[in-house]
Amino acid sequence: MAQGQRNLKKGRKRRLFCLFALISAFHDVIFTSKYENMQVHQTLVLTHRQIEQKIRRMAYEIYERNIEERQLLLAGISGMGFRLANLLAEELRQHFSLEVEVSELRLDKAARTQGDISISSFSVAADSVCILVDDVLNTGRTLAFAMKPFLGVPLKKLELAVLVNRRHRCYPVSPDYTGLALATTLNEHIHVDLSGPDYAVYLH
Repeated sequence: MAQGQRNLKKGRKRRLFCLFALISAFHDVIFTSKYENMQVHQTLVLTHRQIEQKIRRMAYEIYERNIEERQLLLAGISGMGFRLANLLAEELRQHFSLEVEVSELRLDKAARTQGDISISSFSVAADSVCILVDDVLNTGRTLAFAMKPFLGVPLKKLELAVLVNRRHRCYPVSPDYTGLALATTLNEHIHVDLSGPDYAVYLH
């Protein structure tokens, strides 16, 4: 009897071990499949060189439209928008005799309503030109909110610059300067990476 009980316990342990092994293997298969699918469905839209070319072209367009100005103000929305504003400023300073001031505009892109929108120090003179900069234009809601701090400022004009325009406008916001106009579905996402040594834009 005792020997039979020991054999029964050993059999249960073996079955439990096999069950845990199967669960672990199934989990690994599912995880790997999801990871591989994520990698497969991520498409490179713009390479580093293409982004550099588009930023340079946007800088030339900004200069051509504001050729009589001595100073420009670039307000980049926090994140990749602010990074893009700095890259545009570098191009403008390098190729043209322009004073370019860059400021960071902070807001919550995910919020449906906005409270106070903070902006780093900005010496805004009367009749000056300010350009709002963001990486991607989706519905236009973020850029519409971003205009709020400038509504009470006596600007000469306020323009918009984006690297990628997805053309899903729900607000009457249209960019003056665009790196790439891209037709996408609402289920697709654009990821802009200007943080590292190799810039890239992905669609996934």
